[in-house]
Amino acid sequence: MIGSGPNGLAAAIVLARAGVPVTVFEGAAAIGGGTRTLDLTLPGFRHDHCSAVHPMAVSSPCFETFDLAAHGLEWLHSPAPLAHPFDDGSAVLLERSFADTARHLGEDGAAWERLLAPAVRAWNGLRHDLLAPIGVPRHPFAFARFGMDAVRPARALAESRFRGARARALFAGIAAHSTLPLEAAMSASVGLVLAAAGHAVGWPFPRGGAQRIADGLAACLRAHGGEIVTGETVRALPDCPLVLADVTPRQMLALAGDRFPAAYRKALEGFRYAPGAFKVDWALDGPIPWRAAECARAGTVHLGGTLEEIAEWERGYTGRPFVLLTQLSLFDETRAPAGKHTAWAYCHVPNGSAADRTAAIEDQVERFAPGFRARILARSVRNPAALERENPNLVGGDFSGGAVTPRQFFLRPTSRLYRTPLAGVYFCGASTPPGGGVHGMCGYHAARAALRTVGLRPTFGSPRV
Repeated sequence: MIGSGPNGLAAAIVLARAGVPVTVFEGAAAIGGGTRTLDLTLPGFRHDHCSAVHPMAVSSPCFETFDLAAHGLEWLHSPAPLAHPFDDGSAVLLERSFADTARHLGEDGAAWERLLAPAVRAWNGLRHDLLAPIGVPRHPFAFARFGMDAVRPARALAESRFRGARARALFAGIAAHSTLPLEAAMSASVGLVLAAAGHAVGWPFPRGGAQRIADGLAACLRAHGGEIVTGETVRALPDCPLVLADVTPRQMLALAGDRFPAAYRKALEGFRYAPGAFKVDWALDGPIPWRAAECARAGTVHLGGTLEEIAEWERGYTGRPFVLLTQLSLFDETRAPAGKHTAWAYCHVPNGSAADRTAAIEDQVERFAPGFRARILARSVRNPAALERENPNLVGGDFSGGAVTPRQFFLRPTSRLYRTPLAGVYFCGASTPPGGGVHGMCGYHAARAALRTVGLRPTFGSPRV
């Protein structure tokens, strides 16, 4: 196994449980890939390196078979999953219940429930189809109903379903997690998934930081006889019966050298990466002083104002940036010394961009929380190049493992999905279906494909429905 991100560790567990001897090689000094927690600013201030809030992890059919709670993983929830403040000092909150959310949305409360309630009611089954490669869905009616809206541009869906600015802005901010322009086809899909998950399971986070997810997966793997080697970079595909690589096409090309056929090399070279991220972590002398006090109830805060503002930024990176912020120390005392806090925020930028967005991001926070800058004790700033240096899978700062183009939405990285032309060599990272997010399903599906190739079956059945 090459790479110890959540997908690599999940794949390794599936193989180990089937009786396959597994060794995971990780080039970094610590496991986890994007699910690491580090002292980035000052001693005692713990910051999530990449992922922080994990609605798809608690929805993952793969993770639920691993009993990660037995290996130390504890999920925490903020009172509201998400807040979205406005310039008038108010905010709209995504609450766990539709009734509570409706109180923030006024005339659009009923429309919000009509849009999302079918997916929420079907969530326990629908999540299996949403986190699977393309094929015949297990729950065809729920999946088809979801898909009718999911293929639409997020902006068109919001403007057709909601009359008011508040609901439109709330949905636009959630849909912007896709990294697509809000006018692009299928940009609504991520918004629908994350909004439905917010109502169905919440937007939780691990006590102690995202590292706890990686640590729990590693403990599970070791319990089944797997081994992990850190600080050792694999530079060429090893001569093993099975090699699963939690990497993107760029790294796989380097690992394979000239061993791939020309046509397959060309296909991987044409793989498109998503926009990058510019990320700032802060050590704070106190909580963020939101003008809308209800923002303190949410672990995640979206800072972008109106749908029109968010769309302008995601379309061409002009205007004020749409900023995604987490403030998890409000709900997890392990993140900072007593009385102090941490927060991080990022905005999407062109892939590989070198522009410094620190001031623009902090201006957006200050816009909705006057006095924020006065509470900054220290900051850590990472542009796309820095993110890629720390984790080569973040090509050009791309958190998603590849752009969500119509083709790559279904056939990523190529029509072979997890398989490569080399016998026993598989992709298992976020560049395969179902794509980015901490859920382990890319690794799960890749490992099952590998086991079928060698005539073995997992010792546990398909994830529970």
